[in-house]
Amino acid sequence: MKFKAVFPCLFLALALIAAAAFPATAAKYPDKPINMVIAFTAGGSSDVQARIMQKYWNKYVEEPWVFVYKPGAGGIIGFTEIAKATPDGYTIGGLNVPHIVLQSLAQRAAFNAESFDYIAQVVNDPQCVAVLKSSKYKSFQEIIDDAKVHPNKVKIGLVGPLSGHHLMFLEFNKLYPDVKLSRVFYKGAADQNAALLGGEVDLIFGNINDVMRSIDEFRVLNVAGEKRNAFLPDVPTLREQHIDIVSDIRRIFAAPKGLPADKLAFLRETFKKICNDPGYVADMKKAGQPAEYLDGDATAAFIHSVEARDKALLKDAGLLK
Repeated sequence: MKFKAVFPCLFLALALIAAAAFPATAAKYPDKPINMVIAFTAGGSSDVQARIMQKYWNKYVEEPWVFVYKPGAGGIIGFTEIAKATPDGYTIGGLNVPHIVLQSLAQRAAFNAESFDYIAQVVNDPQCVAVLKSSKYKSFQEIIDDAKVHPNKVKIGLVGPLSGHHLMFLEFNKLYPDVKLSRVFYKGAADQNAALLGGEVDLIFGNINDVMRSIDEFRVLNVAGEKRNAFLPDVPTLREQHIDIVSDIRRIFAAPKGLPADKLAFLRETFKKICNDPGYVADMKKAGQPAEYLDGDATAAFIHSVEARDKALLKDAGLLK
């Protein structure tokens, strides 16, 4: 009788030990579609890049992305959507720098650089000065000279406010305080391009990728890069024209702050695989997207490195809150 009583107890004890040694397998992530928030209009540079990345996400991950568009206010509406989402790994999205830095400093946005867990930087897109091929302007200097004589008559299209395009405009104003361009803001790059194509504005400060999608109709006067860009090798930099402006927009993917470490690690590793995929690299080049990968930690470090510079520009422009 004693043995009969002991055996069930022994069996239970062994079962408990086994359960402790071999815990239940964690639920697979992701086990449902992930919301991908895009803070600009469909068809713009951010959307085009994310669509390319989605193709390769589907190669490595079973669950798809569901695109959620939240355009407006230079991206602030969509960026807020990402920052305020539940940090469960099922809402991620695209961020633009310097946009998120400018908006947190000058617009009292409901987010700052600490509001996100960074997955990766995927694009470093220099800005440029573009006009229509039919424009009377053959150089940026001609635009500057005309705007001096006719203040606020020359219209410039920007994505903004408090976007990278706006920051380049502020840099220009600081260098040329006597040159008055009339600024017109648009919700996204697709709208900005359409405005130039339709003659609503005389020029744009746009990204390389933006202008490459309409390159047959646009004339790019200068690139705001440290050096000439591989997509437009014959176009001089602004510095070559003695205009000391270097300006770019970084496209970044992030999740709301507080994402579980295992999910963040999965996303970072998957994005790294995508960015190293030869097919992805070729598709990015074909689309005119200037690919440049940084891992999550390097992305965060870069964002912090530009905050002081951007804050000084906003202060000089009287925009600092």
